[in-house]
This record gives sequence, structure tokens and C-alpha cells, in this order.
Amino acid sequence: MTSESQNIEFKGSWRDEYLKWICGFANAYGGTIFIGKDDTGNVIDLKDAKNLMEEIPNKVRDTLGILVDVNLHQLDQGKFIEILVEQYPYPVNYKGQYHYRSGSTKQELKGAALDKFLLQKKGKRWDGVPVPNVSTNELKQETFDFFRKRALRSQRIDEESLADSNEHLIENLHLKEGKFLKRASILLFHPNPEQYITGAYIKIGFFESDSDLRYQDEIHGNLFEQIEKTTELLFTKYIKALISYEGLNRVETYEYPKEAIREALLNAIAHKDYSGGVPIQISVYNDKLMIWNEGQLPENWTVQNLLEKHASRPYNPDIANALFRSGYIESWGRGTIKIINECKKAGIPEPVFTYDSSDISVEFRKDIYHEKHLQSLNLNERQVKAVLYVKEKGRITNKEYQNINNTSDRSASRDLENLISIGVLKRIGDKKGASYEIYSGGYGGYGG
Repeated sequence: MTSESQNIEFKGSWRDEYLKWICGFANAYGGTIFIGKDDTGNVIDLKDAKNLMEEIPNKVRDTLGILVDVNLHQLDQGKFIEILVEQYPYPVNYKGQYHYRSGSTKQELKGAALDKFLLQKKGKRWDGVPVPNVSTNELKQETFDFFRKRALRSQRIDEESLADSNEHLIENLHLKEGKFLKRASILLFHPNPEQYITGAYIKIGFFESDSDLRYQDEIHGNLFEQIEKTTELLFTKYIKALISYEGLNRVETYEYPKEAIREALLNAIAHKDYSGGVPIQISVYNDKLMIWNEGQLPENWTVQNLLEKHASRPYNPDIANALFRSGYIESWGRGTIKIINECKKAGIPEPVFTYDSSDISVEFRKDIYHEKHLQSLNLNERQVKAVLYVKEKGRITNKEYQNINNTSDRSASRDLENLISIGVLKRIGDKKGASYEIYSGGYGGYGG
């Protein structure tokens, strides 16, 4: 039996307020409303079906200005009406209100959400909206100089264009509409973007636990300044480096690969929903680092799309174009794959990407030997317990494995062999009297 969903709604009888639901479907992805069915989809018979067949199309046309297909169905249980609503390319309103179908609920769009919806229906993006009363002369000359040096090095803008005036450079980057600068121009080149855009900065905090913030910093300025200052601060204050020497050369190996963290930061900046007014937040713990930004994935995308090669569909195309021209980012949707590969190369777990409604985050772990990651490798409880034991004690024997898990020699041997095969543990000594240690040459579960 069909149930209510993104595209299906059941109503027992008709009320004129259901025109709002039709409005919501038209503004989203279309859908079907059944009149004469209960919440579980059972037909409950519609007594006035004949009159409604004429009334509903007329009310939809007169109130919403759109057309819908209305069909009458007859089953043994009784009559019901099916209203088929198409997705409309322009905004549809109900008496001045804009409704939208999200999941299995209807919501009225207001404020920033309404602005975003209307822009999208017009084929525009938030960062492409013009800003009055700001001139190119108010933008920061040092940032233009910095951009020119990077763009020249990346060879993604010809030298002749780079030698032009700031005004022409802004036009060549499509950061102007008519005589007005776009929002992207303000974010990229203005000395104080927060004067126009609330929350356009980055917060970093070091946490002992979720509720125990030890210290924090805020990074302000335009996006180019935020990228450079945040990267420097993370790798001088928040992320530790292991010092070693190759001959006379000092080598610094950071807890997290610099290229992966930098790429994740660039993703957050390029794809952030700046209309939300909330800063990008970077949370650093003893064992993990998380980068969070408000934003949305492209329509019908899930986190899985990020984990494989995908089309480049930036949330802020004008910002992304400037970052691409300056050599910061690629344009072929390979950023997340680059992050994953850098983590593999550094011998730490693949980062975890999450997306929930308007929250996008990536979590890095500097150590695979923790319970959450071990469980992700499909280890059983005995194996997880044993690996954590090895992490604390340094090694484990077959006998100790049996004792801490209250299991047989056969089960212990089988579990330990499996841990060796996937690169989590290594055997020390001959098989009969062996002990087992953390396998430092790889990173379990990733072919190390």
C-alpha cells in the first residue's frame, strides 16, 4: 500500500486550505493529493466527489493561477479523487503566501528561506545578487594584489587580464551585474564583509569534551584572508606536528594531512549558505577535528555522491569561480576524493562526511584505534575489545585474548588471524608462542 511521502498526501475530505498543499507541491517537485483516503491510504468514500470534480480545478486556477489534473476513482470501498500537481518553473503563491513541500510536510517560506527560493526559481544564486552603494574603490587593494599573484601562478587567467584595472578584473570574474557589485565581490575582496553579510567569518575552538571548550579564535576579513589565516592558525596552534630528521633535514609530520584539512576548509567556504548568518565552525578535539558549515547539497544528492567522482556543482558558483581562477580549488568535483586520498596516504581513517537538512560537516580522526572506527570495520565485540587492550598494553597473546573475552582457543585464533589479514594487528614471534601488536605499517581496513 502506498504511504505519504515527499510526493504523496492523503486527505479524508476536501477543505479549501488544501490549496496550500497544492501550492507546496507546485513549488517543490510536484506530487499527488488523494481526497477520500485516511492517513494510511485506505479509501473512506467521498460523498461529494461529483461536485468536487468541478470545484477543485476552478479553485486551483482562480486562487493559485495554475492547472492541475483531477481524476475520480471508484473502488469497492468507495470513491476518491486524485489531484496531480506538476512542478512549476516559476514561484506559485497562495494569497501572497509561498508554501513548499519538504519531506512529508508542508511549510510556509519566510525570510531568508523565501529569498533563497525566489532566487532559485529565477535561476539566480545568493552570491550573484547585486549589492547597491558599494564601489570597486572600497574593495581591498592588498587582496587584489594577492589574487593576481596566485592567478598568475595558477595560469587560469591570462596575464593581459591580470594587468587590467581592478574594475576590469571584477568584470572578467563575472563579479558584477550591470553597475552593481555582486555579493560574491564583497565576500572575496571587501576589507570587512561582515558590514554587509552577517556571520561571514570562521570560529575555531579546542575542546576537551563537547561541553569543555578550552580556547578559541575567530578569523575575520574577506574569504582570501580567512583561508590563509585559518590554515596558518590551525597548523601553528591547534594541530600538533611530530618532529623527525632525515639526515640533517628536519621533517614535520602533522596529526592530519595539511592538504586534506585545507581542501575541507575550501569546500566549507565555497559551499557555505551565507544567508544563514552562522559562521563556519571548526572544532578540534584530542582525537578528532570537525569542520561544519551551513549549506545544502544539490537536488537529489546524498553524501554518497561526495564519496565518488561527481560533477562540480558549487553552491556559490561566483565564489567558486574566483577560488578556481586563483588556484585554490579544482573545478571537476574532485575535492572530496582528494581529501579521502590524502587521509589514506597519511595513514589515518577516511574522513566521515555528514549532511542533515542544512548542516554539512566533515570529521577527521587522527587514530584508527578507537571504538567507533573499529566497529565500522565490521569487527566483532571481542575483536574491538582486544584491539583496545593492545592499544593500552602494547600487545596481546592468544591466551590473554581468551581470558579477556571468555572465549575458546579456536575462536581467539580465528579472530586474531582476521585482525592480521585486514592490517589491524601483526604477529610477533612464531605462531605457537606469538603475541600480537598494532600494525604500524598500515591503517586497518584500507589495504595498508
